[in-house]
Parts: sequence; C-alpha cells; structure tokens
Amino acid sequence: MNLSAGKSGNLKEVAALFFKLGAISFGGPAAYIAIMHRETVRRRGWLDNQKFLDLVGAVNLIPGPNATELANYLGQQRAGWSGLISAGVLFILPGMLLTLVLAWAYVNYGALPQTDWILYGIKPVVIAIVVQALWGLGRSGIKGPLTAALGIAILLLYQLGINEIALLFGGAAVFLAIRGGHHMLRRGSSGALLILPLLKTLPIAAIGATAPFSPAALFLTFLKIGAILYGSGYVLFAFMNSEFVQNLGWLSQQQLLDAIAAGQVTPGPVFTSATFAGYLMGGWPSALLATLAIFLPSFVLVGALSRVLPWLQKTAWARAFLDGVNVAALGLMAGVTWQLGRAGIQDIFTLALMVTALLLAFRFKINSAWLLLGGGLAGIIYRMILI
Repeated sequence: MNLSAGKSGNLKEVAALFFKLGAISFGGPAAYIAIMHRETVRRRGWLDNQKFLDLVGAVNLIPGPNATELANYLGQQRAGWSGLISAGVLFILPGMLLTLVLAWAYVNYGALPQTDWILYGIKPVVIAIVVQALWGLGRSGIKGPLTAALGIAILLLYQLGINEIALLFGGAAVFLAIRGGHHMLRRGSSGALLILPLLKTLPIAAIGATAPFSPAALFLTFLKIGAILYGSGYVLFAFMNSEFVQNLGWLSQQQLLDAIAAGQVTPGPVFTSATFAGYLMGGWPSALLATLAIFLPSFVLVGALSRVLPWLQKTAWARAFLDGVNVAALGLMAGVTWQLGRAGIQDIFTLALMVTALLLAFRFKINSAWLLLGGGLAGIIYRMILI
C-alpha cells in the first residue's frame, strides 16, 4: 500500500479518527496502541501489521508519551506533516479538555469527581482490546523460535521488575548480536546511539531549586520532562514530584497525586496530568502552557525519526535491531496486559465482561468505541443494581 498517495485528501480522515480515539482511549499506552491497531490496521487497512509494529518499535526508542508519538507517526504516514500535527493534537485534545474541567472542579469543590463505576466496566473491555492487538501483532512480530523465546524472556524479566527501557534496548541488542550483528555493536552503532543526536535537538532547561513561580520556568520544566522521560505514568510522577514538590515547592504531594489520578481517569495520554498541575499552579494559561511544553518534544522527535526510519529499515543490521525492538515491545505489552488483567478482573462480572468483549472483538469485529461505551454502561448499571 502506498501510504504517501493522497495524503492531503486524507487529512480530514486523520483528524476525525484521532479525535475519536483521544475521546475513547482508556487503560494506558498498551491499550491506546491496541485501539490504534484495531482502527488503522484491522478496520481501515492504512498499513499492515509489520509496518505498524515497526512504528511501535520506533516510538519506543525515543522519550515521551509513546501512544501520542504513535498517533503523530500514523498521521504523518497517512497525511504528511499536517497529518502528524493534527493526529497528535486531536488525540491529546479530548483528554486535555476533560482534565481542565476536573481541575476547575477540584479547585472549586476540593475533590475529584467519582469515576470508579465507569472504569469498573471499561477496564475488562480494554484488556480484551489489548489481547486482540497482541494476537495480530504477535503473528507478524514472532517469526520463529528465536523471537518467541526472546519475547517470553522479556515478559518474564518484566514481571520480575527489570526496568522496561533496559529490557527494550537489551532485548534488541541481544537479538542483533545473535543475528550476526555483534560486530556493529562493538563499533558503537547500536540503534540506541542513533537516537541520541535527535535528543540533542531539544532544549533542556535547568531550573533552580529556589526559583519563584513564573510561566517561563513552568514551560521549561515541563519541556525538560517531555524531552527526557521514558516509561510509564509512574515515571512521570517521579519527575513531577522531584521538580514541582521537592525542588520548587509549587505543588503539594496530595495535589500531585490528584493530578496523576486525573490523567489516569480521563481518556488519552496520562501526560495530561501536566494540564491539571499547570491549572493548580497558575490557572488556565499555565494549564495550556504546561500541556504545550510536555507534548512538544514528542512532535519534534517523531518528525526527526520519520526521516531516519526509512533508512534504518533498508539497512540489514538496523533491520535486525528494529526486529529485536519489536519483539521486546511485544513482550512488554504482554507484561502490561497481565498487570491490567490483575487490576481489572476483580470478580465474575468483570471476567464475563472481558470474555464477552473478546468474543465481540474477534468474532463480530465490533468497533472499539462501542465496546468501551458498552463496558462503561455495564459497569454503571451493575454497580447501581448492587446499591
């Protein structure tokens, strides 16, 4: 499929899809990626499983919110540079707006609204969507006993608590060495090093520990976090705690916890916690400034990576490295799915909801939006009956 053809005519299609995905994506990066896979590969056929898996592997190599970066990349592939910007912005927008509403309610009423009932029904459906994506991507990424063994090893090591970034790069390096690329590693040409020049294009600010509040300091601090952060929402929590609670004193510990919670209960990337925190520190202008700053590096990095990736895919050793990254990413995704299952399957009802969603997804190919909406409504109705 020629993804470059007709890119300008596809911009509206990209905008509509990613606004919808931003409004229905719950459950963390693995779930967001699964929903994007379902919508762009299975339903619309924009690209095949292998190409999608290559993009997932590529965005895992750079810092920032991987799901947003994947949205950027898919938009760029479908509708050019305007597609990159519109896909990313519109994927972020619904969650950002809802987070702003939560922040306003928090400041005016002192607490976050109750969302447990909705999430109770949504979580099992998210697990089903991720399992379906793993099945499709695994059939493309697992190409033999070697890749299967590596994926299982990554999954087991992740469950033992090994750092996900170490597993990602380590798994890729092991696969490259086994495939005969060890001489390239000795010469320092690993895929990780190819990413470092991209990081140097981003401004990273050093903010003094005693700096008074200012919009410029807020912007630079969030820009730094967005440019260097790898990992999950828990890593984001650690960075924001260090900068805004311990060093600058602009937030309390409880306010930060509530900001992270707001990012998790709203759709889209958990990085919208920055929107909530910015609002607490300086109202609407600071909320928008914080959001721009933390997401801006991902747009720059994906734009740079899109120039490099086609060359990497044509180079034998780099292709092997990317294949290793893909397998490691699948192992990590499987590990996250297990964790989601432990958190989301709480009783017989949620187990039945997950099985039903799996059946509807695999057998009847029901749209993800309807599955998630149905799960949320089922959770509300079930909890109301119990009361």
